[in-house]
Amino acid sequence: MSLPAGGGLPEERGLAEGDRRAGHSPEARLAALGLTLPAVPPPLAAYVPAVRTGSYVYTAGQLPVVDGQLLTAGKVGAEVGAAEAAALARICALNALAAVASVAGGLSAVRRIVKVTGFVASTPDFSQQPQVLNGASELLLEVFGESGRHARSAVGTAALPFDAPVEVELIAEITD
Repeated sequence: MSLPAGGGLPEERGLAEGDRRAGHSPEARLAALGLTLPAVPPPLAAYVPAVRTGSYVYTAGQLPVVDGQLLTAGKVGAEVGAAEAAALARICALNALAAVASVAGGLSAVRRIVKVTGFVASTPDFSQQPQVLNGASELLLEVFGESGRHARSAVGTAALPFDAPVEVELIAEITD
């Protein structure tokens, strides 16, 4: 098998250079979705929103916060439906991307999304955590294309900070 120009398999290189030149940068894809990166939510305790180490950025867990306000509280399967929770997971992922961009110098520095971990505060009988986390995963695919395809864990939990229904954290590989 021969490697494409630029070295490495396409999924290892992130967005192809042609995509970046054609205006398909992550920032352009975000704008095409009608979205903008929010301000990075300030930490709510003794931590930072994101840490860069080597070629990776690790985010803290991000809640569905817009303009400093938690959008919805409650348990998925009780006060919050699965579809609403998926929309909230999308907002969590957008907040996580803002945290990544703040330490990486922008979204164009992202080579790929490596891992997403999502927590869903849910009732004991709720078992659709993966469908809820699709809200985050689908946003990452829309913004980064195949470079947004990632490993993922979807975890049900009894409670999250401030009674948030969803929390998302991610690991991104970035260019040097």
